[in-house]
Amino acid sequence: MTATVTGSGTLVATAQDMMDIIATAGYQHGCRRLILHKENIGEAFFDLKTGLAREVLQKVVNYGAALAIVGDFSAYTSKALKDFIYESNKGNRIFFVPTVADALEKLQTAETA
Repeated sequence: MTATVTGSGTLVATAQDMMDIIATAGYQHGCRRLILHKENIGEAFFDLKTGLAREVLQKVVNYGAALAIVGDFSAYTSKALKDFIYESNKGNRIFFVPTVADALEKLQTAETA
């Protein structure tokens, strides 16, 4: 089962926000595969110097979840971020994809605890 996190505005601005989402999806719905839209993530996440991406994604891994972030990432010019997205997409837990259909496909075989 996959849960799509919905809402308006920024839903993930801190690692605690991600933990709350994982807990709600896992404990209330028995779901460990999550789809989150880029628009619902604070911009600090995409500035790797802040460390927010590392903190947020570490929560995903630590709590045995898998996450697909859906959106257009082409506007970001940081080579480090582009490399980070590329490497994440090679794994089996964290994915940056353009569509919900791509997210569902990736999460179907994603590793969860």
